[in-house]
Amino acid sequence: MPTDRPNGSLYTSIQNKIATVEFGHPASNSFPSELLARLTKELDSLSQNNDVNVIVLKSEGDRAFCAGASFDELVAITNLEEGKAFFSGFANVINAMRRCSKLIIGRIQGKAVGGGVGLASACDYVLATDAAAIKLSEFTIGIGPFVIAPAVERKIGKAALAELTLAASEWKNAYWAKEKGLYAKVLESQKDLDREVEMLSEKLASYNPDALAEMKRVLWEGTDHWDKLLIERAETSGKLVLSDFTKKALEKFKK
Repeated sequence: MPTDRPNGSLYTSIQNKIATVEFGHPASNSFPSELLARLTKELDSLSQNNDVNVIVLKSEGDRAFCAGASFDELVAITNLEEGKAFFSGFANVINAMRRCSKLIIGRIQGKAVGGGVGLASACDYVLATDAAAIKLSEFTIGIGPFVIAPAVERKIGKAALAELTLAASEWKNAYWAKEKGLYAKVLESQKDLDREVEMLSEKLASYNPDALAEMKRVLWEGTDHWDKLLIERAETSGKLVLSDFTKKALEKFKK
């Protein structure tokens, strides 16, 4: 049953060395700041947990995977400090995923927008259904996907990042995302997706945890500067969100 909590929900279950982390929010599984902070803390904690060899990240329900950051909070930003803090939410989650000593499998059952694309990009292996279209719509409201861009570019390259960002009102389908390297496999149904996630996570959980942790380090080589970079990018977005252009665009969206 999807959550109706205004600040969303986050549940972790651990079985057979697999931690399944499930987030939810009534507004298409979008993220208010509080939920982003909880997810960051949870990933940091699982990174240290010796009972966990692999993490599965998923969202509630059978529709959208994640609609990005909370629209209501975005509209409520009134100064640079609030703006930077708001955009730092996704920066902190992506850095927690990057730092986490466990490999993270993303289960993407539906559409991902903005920060949702960033989350998928920061997973180490992503399985999706053919309903999992993606979009970076930030330009349409006068900002840009600055915080998540390093994670997205690392996965799909700069040319595809440009295509996704500049065609800001265009959905790219799951097969486009697979072709560019964001998704490892695209399955026809959620049932197939869950079977594939289960098989892969069980296999990974049975491997040498030290080898998995070393591989995680190899996959993220060259990203140590992201702690600083993503917070700088959060500040850039925080400035833009205060512009007249963005304020007007957000007003239109509200109506």
